[in-house]
Amino acid sequence: MSNALPQRVRIATRESRLALRQSEMVADALRERHPGLAVELVGMTTKGDRVLDRPLAQVGGKGLFVKELENALDEDRADIAVHSLKDVPMVIEPRFSISTFGPREDPFDAFCSGRHASLEAMPAGSVVGTSSLRRECQLRSRHPRLQFRALRGNVNTRLAKLDAGEYDAIILAVAGLKRLGFEARIRARLEEAIPAIGQGILGVEHLAGREDIARLLAPFEGRDPACAAQAERALGLVVEGSCEVPVGALARVDGNSLRIDAFIGLPDGTRIVRDQAAGPCGDAASIGTALGNRLLEAGGREILRLLARQPA
Repeated sequence: MSNALPQRVRIATRESRLALRQSEMVADALRERHPGLAVELVGMTTKGDRVLDRPLAQVGGKGLFVKELENALDEDRADIAVHSLKDVPMVIEPRFSISTFGPREDPFDAFCSGRHASLEAMPAGSVVGTSSLRRECQLRSRHPRLQFRALRGNVNTRLAKLDAGEYDAIILAVAGLKRLGFEARIRARLEEAIPAIGQGILGVEHLAGREDIARLLAPFEGRDPACAAQAERALGLVVEGSCEVPVGALARVDGNSLRIDAFIGLPDGTRIVRDQAAGPCGDAASIGTALGNRLLEAGGREILRLLARQPA
């Protein structure tokens, strides 16, 4: 295969405003570094975008946002696919390769409400919308007096439902709101809640055999987000990090060291196991794996058994 960089890059992307914005960020960075490069977006709607009447955990989980984009890579309709890394399953097929792209955006969740300044300020019985079992688990544990109701759709749709009064507040990712220019909608950052694995990180996927694409993307892979992603996704492999299991992890990188906080729990928040670990970035994956095993030994394995018994 030629060592030459590609002259054209086709980016497979979901057609939600956030997905398109993230793909445009990648496209702009590629064009800036390679002025002669032709970059085009190939928009498509995934099953995760089409099925909105059920929680994501009930219709197939994270892979619903990824599979159609991978098919485009397989069928040579696209050269790369841009994902929110939190939507990418912990295991991808060997014929694909995925890398982080650019710096990590704020990884925390955002409290959005037109009526209340914070979760603590909400009266008992107030309705909070969230699509995430991870968020629901942690927030139910801290705020048992509140009601939590499923919320699907893209960021704009969710904000519209909030504005229409269907919810008293909703929880969204800070990263998505900032990338779409909706930072003013953030009433509070929920630093007490551990984010989703990979939240705030952009992942770019391509066929593993495309060495030309790998060389093109290499300069954009930041060391810190790559280190964080390795630790968090290694933990996810151990504790079955999917939409069906309330689990979160956040690795913070400082120089050559990282610290990772993680949890696993039941959706109703009645049982949560939380722990942390630290070490050199060079051992990111092994640190995440070891922490995942500690969570399982501290009660996480029993949580997984209880979740397995729950009806679908």
